[in-house]
Amino acid sequence: MRKHLRAAAVLLLAAAAPAAAQRPVHTFSIVARDSATGELGVAVQSHWFSVGPIVPWAEAGVGAIATQSFVEPSYGPLGLQLLRAGRTAEETLRGLVAADPHPEVRQVAIVDARGGVAVHTGAQAIAEAGQVKGNGFSAQSNMMLRPTVPAAMARAYQESKGDLAERLLAALEAAQAEGGDIRGRQSAAIIVVSGKPTGRPWQDRLIDLRVEDHPQPVAELRRLVHLARAYQHMNAGDEATTRGDIAGALHEYATAEAMVPDAQTNGEMVFWHAVMLVNAGRVEESLAYHDG
Repeated sequence: MRKHLRAAAVLLLAAAAPAAAQRPVHTFSIVARDSATGELGVAVQSHWFSVGPIVPWAEAGVGAIATQSFVEPSYGPLGLQLLRAGRTAEETLRGLVAADPHPEVRQVAIVDARGGVAVHTGAQAIAEAGQVKGNGFSAQSNMMLRPTVPAAMARAYQESKGDLAERLLAALEAAQAEGGDIRGRQSAAIIVVSGKPTGRPWQDRLIDLRVEDHPQPVAELRRLVHLARAYQHMNAGDEATTRGDIAGALHEYATAEAMVPDAQTNGEMVFWHAVMLVNAGRVEESLAYHDG
């Protein structure tokens, strides 16, 4: 079985398009599966421009992967391919590492759709490097100010309340509070996908946000997640409109506006709330949303 697994990984790596020059993505990340919903997610922060396209990978009903240190981006799509074929997180990790000519400089963590977790920190990952595995999650980091960063992330993830996205954000915030990346901060990303695939990948990606370059990327990522939640209510309002549920639409639009009271940010929300009122024949009521 192990020989066959390594052979499959080698074939996948050989078939992959040549990767760009490997980036030393010294960072902290967390991969996790929510045992209640089956949702899968990854969150990451690094002092490197645009970390989102190369470190976090996730697919509904399949798994989530973070690939970092001297990052091998193909670990993401190839790992998901192995998981999709029925391999466990451990089997997938073994196959990827066995087929890699330089596993000593890699750091990778995988969680599968059953909650299985596997993580590898190569012997030459830049200190402070390490990981903490838990029930359905793994927190890992390299080139950190302190070796306690993964443990701080694990505690925050396990102790925080809310949905998967909220707990992933809490883990990133805990890592930063513990000292974070020794070089500072620059970019961050979060992906959360549903537990079961619908056949519509755009619906399965519940949250998919990136901060490419920012002095406070984790704080900015939290702001964007909050804004995304508000726009989810806007989408629900649109869906209610198509069903002819005027009361439901108005409720969703009002909820979105309450979440984002800043007039400059929520202008779109106010506009569509007013349009909905006009379409419902409540023109006088809509005038309250006109700013002159």
